[in-house]
Amino acid sequence: QVQLLESGGGQVQAGSSLSVSCLASGRTFSRYAVAWFRQAPGKEREFVASIGSTAGTQYAGSVEGRFSISRDNAKNTVYLQMNSLKPEDTAVYYCAADRSFPGLFATGWDFWGQGTQVTVSS
Repeated sequence: QVQLLESGGGQVQAGSSLSVSCLASGRTFSRYAVAWFRQAPGKEREFVASIGSTAGTQYAGSVEGRFSISRDNAKNTVYLQMNSLKPEDTAVYYCAADRSFPGLFATGWDFWGQGTQVTVSS
């Protein structure tokens, strides 16, 4: 069982940077793939980025080159660094974890945090 807690959201201007964090419980966290998803009002939850247990990464096309995902297994934490933020990045950002990599759809992931709001104003 893994419990996830996101932090670091906030409100920023377009073009700014923001970092969100996902703190996990559990001694075997290093074995889990972790992903960030986001959900804007009235829209489906969408994949943003993921990092595997061996630190391989994957990004959605809409954030490629602007966002960077990383993990510090000693701290049981995964980070999402968001640069050049746009108003369309406004959403609740969720951290998800799974023992395998279930794919780019939210339904496949076993464990979820409560989310953190990121608001980007123009």
